Amino acid sequence: MPSPTRSNLIAAGFLGFAGVALGAFGAHALKEPLATHGSTATWQTAVLYHLIHSAALLALPGGKWAGRCWIAGIILFSGSLYWLALGGPKLLGPITPLGGAAFLAGWALVAWHAFKSPQA
Repeated sequence: MPSPTRSNLIAAGFLGFAGVALGAFGAHALKEPLATHGSTATWQTAVLYHLIHSAALLALPGGKWAGRCWIAGIILFSGSLYWLALGGPKLLGPITPLGGAAFLAGWALVAWHAFKSPQA
């Protein structure tokens, strides 16, 4: 099985760093504002999906399009949740499912890639 592409490793590094930083920022510097907005769980969901897909990029063999889908998912899904958790305009709400669809498309591409690959 091929190793992850350089671009996926670079993206995993930057996105993983950002995910950890945003998780810590939400737990400490934003603790009170998130609690005031009642959006701590929303922030935590954004961080969870952000970090899961950042880590998944590390193990993605080749997977150029799956990686792109996951990166788009992090930006659209987690990004919109971060924004909404901070009290951003609700008109961003419809963007969140687009990010979720990008995550799903990435996972479907992983399965498809494995299905069409010759067996070892």
